[in-house]
Amino acid sequence: MFSYTNRTSNIFLLVFIISFCSSGNLIAQDSKTTQVKGKDFWQSVRFGGSLGLNFGNNRFTGIIAPSAIYDFSEIVSAGIGLSGAYTKQNNFTATSVGGSLLTMVNPVRFLQFSAEFQELNINRNLELDCGNSREQYWVPALFLGAGFSSGNVVTGLRYDVLHDENKSFYSSALMPFVSIYF
Repeated sequence: MFSYTNRTSNIFLLVFIISFCSSGNLIAQDSKTTQVKGKDFWQSVRFGGSLGLNFGNNRFTGIIAPSAIYDFSEIVSAGIGLSGAYTKQNNFTATSVGGSLLTMVNPVRFLQFSAEFQELNINRNLELDCGNSREQYWVPALFLGAGFSSGNVVTGLRYDVLHDENKSFYSSALMPFVSIYF
């Protein structure tokens, strides 16, 4: 049986190997095309990410997740990202800060599949009349998603296959998303 640390390391290694092994093959196949078109590295990099706000039931949640991706071809992209989130509801607050590796595949122009591995540092604080309860810990998330692409915008759903009801920052494993890349 894997411990939490080994499981996280194994998942991180697996996502890393899959992303870069498949990307390496695409680089080798695409290197002549890139040279012919005169594209350098930075012409294949896109910047963007996601923003999120949620209000209701005395609750506020804000999320910012900038990222940079490299287009290995018109079909496959991979990159890195940062994420930060804050939530407050009554006397409970939580923050999340972390990084991610992501891979996107567009088998057809309007459809995108994605995988994103995040490692998040969670800080929770619950203020009670009898004192405060604080905790800080690291938690992984592996989102598998599908979305519809329209130009620079992708809208869809993603599912955290590592969702832990007691530890994950997000209350649900299934989440809608909107991402923009330029």
